[in-house]
Amino acid sequence: MNNVIECVPNISNGRDPEVYNAVAAEVRGVSGAVLLAVEPGADTNRTVITFAGEPEGVMEAAFRVVRKAAELIDMRHHHGTHPRHGATDVCPFVPVAGVTLEDCAEYARQVGRRIGEELGIPVWLYEYAASRPERRNLADLRAGEYEALPGKLGKAEWAPDFGPNAWTEHTARSGVCTVGARKFLIAFNINFNTRNHKLINDIALDIREKGRIARDERGRFVRDAHGQLVYQPGMFAKCKAMGWYIPQYNKAQLTMNLTDFEETPPHEVFDAVCDLAAERGLRVTGSELVGLIPLGAMREAGAYFLEKQQQVCTGVSERELIRIAVDSMGLAEIAPWDSKKKIIEYAIEDSPRPLLNMTLRDFADELASVSPAPGGGSVAALAGAMAAGLAAMVPNLTVGKKGYKKVRDEMNSVAEEAQALKDEFLKAIDDDTAAFNRLMDCYGLPKGTDGEQAARAKAILEATIGATEVPLATLARTARTLELCRAVAERGNQNSLSDSGVGGAMALACATGAYYNVLINLNGMDTSSPALAEYAAQTRAKADEYYKQAQAGAAAVQAVLRKGLGFE
Repeated sequence: MNNVIECVPNISNGRDPEVYNAVAAEVRGVSGAVLLAVEPGADTNRTVITFAGEPEGVMEAAFRVVRKAAELIDMRHHHGTHPRHGATDVCPFVPVAGVTLEDCAEYARQVGRRIGEELGIPVWLYEYAASRPERRNLADLRAGEYEALPGKLGKAEWAPDFGPNAWTEHTARSGVCTVGARKFLIAFNINFNTRNHKLINDIALDIREKGRIARDERGRFVRDAHGQLVYQPGMFAKCKAMGWYIPQYNKAQLTMNLTDFEETPPHEVFDAVCDLAAERGLRVTGSELVGLIPLGAMREAGAYFLEKQQQVCTGVSERELIRIAVDSMGLAEIAPWDSKKKIIEYAIEDSPRPLLNMTLRDFADELASVSPAPGGGSVAALAGAMAAGLAAMVPNLTVGKKGYKKVRDEMNSVAEEAQALKDEFLKAIDDDTAAFNRLMDCYGLPKGTDGEQAARAKAILEATIGATEVPLATLARTARTLELCRAVAERGNQNSLSDSGVGGAMALACATGAYYNVLINLNGMDTSSPALAEYAAQTRAKADEYYKQAQAGAAAVQAVLRKGLGFE
């Protein structure tokens, strides 16, 4: 998927599986939308449904969810601890990849119009889709909750953006649906060793953006010139928080919506809450993620807690960063953690990586079989991954060791970059084989007519270029990988000097293999066309230069090894 959005409707039923599962099932019937999570809460009487995919599919799925919720949920009988004012209380669209917030605001308007016109449900647009500034904040729109709707609907200032502005039997049943566009919201709950939610709500007043009511020196509430209460802002922007007690967990929680995780990261909030809890004689026992979280937020959290340890290298694998984040924030306290279900990039990944997920023996056996793929290109990428892995390993064996304090920052930086290169090389293992298979498929296209022959020739050409670009990118990465190998050989742990040398050798093997694959693809290309001839010449020049750089880098690594290990 190139253009991906997420939609996270919250429906006002979390106690009847037949209801919330039937609503969620609407997503499964829409092509282009992938149901990611259905998370009911009995005490809140609310279910968070998360799905993602191409915009058209997600918009259709969102409409169907709202329609089904309105069929099955009667708001006149709804009770729960979470603020709400509609059968589908909120329906936000969130950009994930290839789309903007402005795009999602337009998607929200399109779906909101359908809900209002086709279902007769009042719709207020909020956040980045809001029709006017005073409607941007969800809390302001939902003030007084469902019970306040009879006094709102029918008034000009509360006129819906779409749908009827009237309190009728129909709208009494459905309530209002709030549709919007927002940044990725992280619904994050922190758990405590108490059942007293008032103590936790006091912490919420300290951290939430709105803060608490200001008091003067005599303890009286402060009011402005218009008689309105004045609030003392809390510690974190883009943070909405309150305390509540969850009987299901037998503990109080601080429940939060972090509406901009880049400005207010969950790990910083978690650390601050731990300090505030300690001041009150409380203990944080763990936390809970409701819905999904971006990979970047988990990586940053892992790096944050790793950096605090000081004596360990920060250049660890993505998997290790996630593990550190989960353990540090106690994200597995309530339920087991599953990255494929909780991290959105993992959950919507639609590119299987069969080679990457093989055991070493299975990969070697497949390589040695009659099948032409995987072949040299995938092996070259694997060699690059091992080279980058060794370039990351040596710093991990250096940071914190006696005598290497001065190079700590450099080794951390080297390891972090090497980990990123390793992941790119690993991706190329399957990419190379997939590109080769696409090329082979093109040779099987029909060629009975002139039109078919032209289409086949065009497809073969495009596939050949694709099969060339993958090893060319692999080759391009080797020069920097060799620079990192040289850095760790010169200034890393000298007990691991041989590992640095093997890293250099594997990087050169990667470069050589990738170079060969670029050349064989170029040699098989029909360059009778001037444009293709130019492409082939430019690509060959790039490949020659990358390989020259790799050879020089490998020689530099070997020179360090020759001196350090004493061989000629």
